[in-house]
Amino acid sequence: MEQDDQEELDLLREEVKRLRKELALCTPTLEALLRRRGFEVYRKGPAGDLLVPEEALLDDWYEHMKRYSFRLYLRDVIKQQERFTADSLTRYATADVTAGYTRYLARAGIIEKADGAYRLKSGLKSGLKAGRIKSFGETLEWFVAQTLIREFQARALWGVKFKRGRKSERPRTGGDYDVVAKIDGGILYMEVKSSPPRQIYPNEIRAFLERTRDLSPEIAVFFMDTELRMKDKIVPMFEEALPLFLPLFGAAVPERLHKELFRIGDKMFIINARGSVAMNIERVLGHYFASPGARREI
Repeated sequence: MEQDDQEELDLLREEVKRLRKELALCTPTLEALLRRRGFEVYRKGPAGDLLVPEEALLDDWYEHMKRYSFRLYLRDVIKQQERFTADSLTRYATADVTAGYTRYLARAGIIEKADGAYRLKSGLKSGLKAGRIKSFGETLEWFVAQTLIREFQARALWGVKFKRGRKSERPRTGGDYDVVAKIDGGILYMEVKSSPPRQIYPNEIRAFLERTRDLSPEIAVFFMDTELRMKDKIVPMFEEALPLFLPLFGAAVPERLHKELFRIGDKMFIINARGSVAMNIERVLGHYFASPGARREI
């Protein structure tokens, strides 16, 4: 790409960011959009299992979290959190890369030396208390919400639970909504899975579809933090579950959008982490806003 073309593209991107910010000020808040559907937030952003450093280091932490190898590394750190070495965490990256990640976690105050090895620190500023972290799930949800906020200027919440009050029957489906965001005056709901495909079961697909039916977002995304094929197991489970929800979601068969990204109609998507999380979200938004039925304003 010529330098002039690149400069023009950069200017256009900055203009889009500015216009999105102005649009956000002229449209209802995410909380107001949720209330219109009968949903009232009573919990968001739980910190019990959140693995992040202190606020001053969050920008650099976010940049590290963009790397799939770093996220795989953190999963292993959590699995071995009471005692591990850099050498015991080399399943998904070279020894040099893993050693670099280990030094970074030590500098960030996430881990500490203990008996010739490392362990997770207790009492981290993120809210982590003494004891074991149960899973990587909350940290991944935080990262996905940050991607929407930082890369797409969205208002995003993660780890959301809704209150069921006397004035509303919503939500009808229990459980957390992993990430909920406001995108150009509409709602995006994303289910975030840190487990590999072999650990996902049909009841989780049905729960995602039930929450989507209940919330009725403009965009619904089932995201798996994996670079493995989605066609082998995840897509067939959607094919099996979707007929139970017709005609709500239109097309009964997922169609390939790009490589291992799939769409169900123009409002529901199945994506993974191959390439980058931000790039795949951008493909989803690009398809949605280019579709004839996209809602441009509320």
